[in-house]
Amino acid sequence: MTAARPGRVAVFGDIGGHVDELYTELVRLGADPDSLDFPDDLTVVQVGDLVHRGPDSAGVLQLVHQIRTDQPDRWFQLAGNHEAQYLEPTPRFDWPETLDSESTDLLRHWWVIGAMTPAAAIVTPEGEWLATHAGLTEGFWKRSLSGPASATEAAEALNAMVGSDREPLVFRAGSMLTGAVDLAAGPLWAEAGSELLASWQGDPSIMPFSQVHGHSSVIDWRSHRFLAESRTLTRTSFDPGRRHVTTRVGSQLVVGIDPVLGRRAGFGWAPLVLQRASVVVPGRIGRGHG
Repeated sequence: MTAARPGRVAVFGDIGGHVDELYTELVRLGADPDSLDFPDDLTVVQVGDLVHRGPDSAGVLQLVHQIRTDQPDRWFQLAGNHEAQYLEPTPRFDWPETLDSESTDLLRHWWVIGAMTPAAAIVTPEGEWLATHAGLTEGFWKRSLSGPASATEAAEALNAMVGSDREPLVFRAGSMLTGAVDLAAGPLWAEAGSELLASWQGDPSIMPFSQVHGHSSVIDWRSHRFLAESRTLTRTSFDPGRRHVTTRVGSQLVVGIDPVLGRRAGFGWAPLVLQRASVVVPGRIGRGHG
């Protein structure tokens, strides 16, 4: 179990090959413009999908690799469905881009040594948050994890699947691949509106911790069209300047932070920053370098 010091925890959504956007946000948070050394109070969790779409996936991976080599306990990397293209035996979907062999080897190495995991827990004075790529559906929480009561326990159960005969569960597909809504879709694939949030609608009070995720959003930021049930809309607030979507589920929050950078980016967005927080990554073997 790895824990980062209390301070600011910046949770970054999908970067998608945009190395300049990532660099700019890190400097804005206080990283040194030349060395990228972090200020003493800053730790980063990135929720996956570092690669694809943008102009320089290899550059993003090398930037992250540099930070993790120099500051191994300050960056915690989660896996997204686009990284999963290189982690599963067979890619799940067709994508026009492929990574070079050095980038592919780096992702696989991170996964094998535990330097890239499915989940992390973030502990704050107000309570715990679970960070995953797509969010933890109620069905997956109950059926695959047996209903853990804390984010730390949920992260431990998810990360323990890697390298075991249960690892395929981590990659359980949802409607984005199958076309059929699955309220037990996995933490790399659950669609935000129809699967993640809809799955907790039966009894919202049972979600025991808050969540932060990337992968998809309940709003199309271009058209401002809402992509979830109307009852979800009544409990949801939007922050267009940071491209955050916050939905209250019982007494907890689910915050979507995928900025949907696309091919060009060039608009305002920001990570979610939690204060007086620390990161716990149960089951993490490596120190984030290599």
